[in-house]
Amino acid sequence: MPKITFIGAGSTVFAKNLMGDILSYPELADSTLSLFDIDEDRLSTSGVVAHKVADALGAHPTIECTTDRRAALDGADYAICMIQVAGYKPGTVIDFEIPKKYGLRATIADTLGIGGIMRGLRTIPVLLDMCRDMEDLCPDVTFLNYVNPMAMNTWAINRATSIKTVGLCHSVQGTAQQLADDIGVPVEEINYVCAGINHMAFYLTFERNGEDLYPALHRVIGEGRVPDWNRVRYEMLERLGYFVTESSEHFSEYVPWFIKRDRPDLIEAFNIPLDEYITRCENQIAGWQSMRQEFEDPASTLTVKRSLEYGSRIIHSMETGEPSVIYGNVENDGLIDNLPQGCCVEVPCLIDKNGIQPTRIGALPPHLAALMQTNINVQALTVEAALTGKREHIYHAAMLDPHTAAELDLSQIWAMVDDLIEAHGDWLPAYH
Repeated sequence: MPKITFIGAGSTVFAKNLMGDILSYPELADSTLSLFDIDEDRLSTSGVVAHKVADALGAHPTIECTTDRRAALDGADYAICMIQVAGYKPGTVIDFEIPKKYGLRATIADTLGIGGIMRGLRTIPVLLDMCRDMEDLCPDVTFLNYVNPMAMNTWAINRATSIKTVGLCHSVQGTAQQLADDIGVPVEEINYVCAGINHMAFYLTFERNGEDLYPALHRVIGEGRVPDWNRVRYEMLERLGYFVTESSEHFSEYVPWFIKRDRPDLIEAFNIPLDEYITRCENQIAGWQSMRQEFEDPASTLTVKRSLEYGSRIIHSMETGEPSVIYGNVENDGLIDNLPQGCCVEVPCLIDKNGIQPTRIGALPPHLAALMQTNINVQALTVEAALTGKREHIYHAAMLDPHTAAELDLSQIWAMVDDLIEAHGDWLPAYH
């Protein structure tokens, strides 16, 4: 039975979903689940939840809880990462509040933009440190990474370590479900091919029984049925001819056209929820204690149902040989012709006993590749900064960020980067 290590297992709700997915497979029901976190209290809660998930499914895993990362990784077959370096406070709060002083606003700030850059800079060193542990303790491990900024993190791991990794997100399958609901077609009847970069991949085909479903998506616009929370992406469908995978609030941060400080009319017209991630985190923190009490109540039981996450399917297919297809973030090794070799791309991957086998896509429509390139520029420079320790690359990453460049001049960008580096303090390595 495989040993599956959860890094950041104190993310209790997410860990609960993944453990439920894994243990719901009979072939994985006796696995060893090794839960690691630096927060003993949250780790303890996740341990209780792990046993309740196993009870609910009639599974008999071996469950370990430890604050020793090397012990958790020792001999692991799979490692699943779900950490947040510097947490909501101070990390995320800094990423929102300092740019706000310069008039630069965000919705999520975890993928691109100055918030994504800073999150990448404080996360990549921690991930590389983990990978060095893996090279020592479990060199054949498959590293399943759920941590944002996904593309930057995966790119850095591929460049700087020998560990086999795939970045996992739920935007491809999640958006497919949303579009199926919009056009009234069961999602299981829809076939699609999607490719690009994480949070900016596009459905190159979207069909049912050979019938193109894109006309049905355009009718959603024509009939005035675009959901209020999805106006940005349907606008992009009209402009680009293809539908993008990540949410409207996310996408609005990756481009220069929607969030403008002197255009409140745009914010209103496209229903863009500024500071949404801050609001969401505050609500989660407020509800955590009552949720925790319920988790830990000996009299309470858990209901377990399968999630959309790919992690368990990868483990199941690699262990049993039963093939599956997932969308993974992997190195562009000849997969997409008109994106840079070596960057991180999101493509369909076949999974079986041979591991993760990405699908070659060829060339993307040129305007989609061009749009992605504006984001890849920022990712590349952030990874360069993290791997070389050179401060100049951080300024240049911010300078080339589409949204930042649309709002701030060069002096403001330099000053904001300086302020952010200072505010992060010891959460960042020293840059020279």
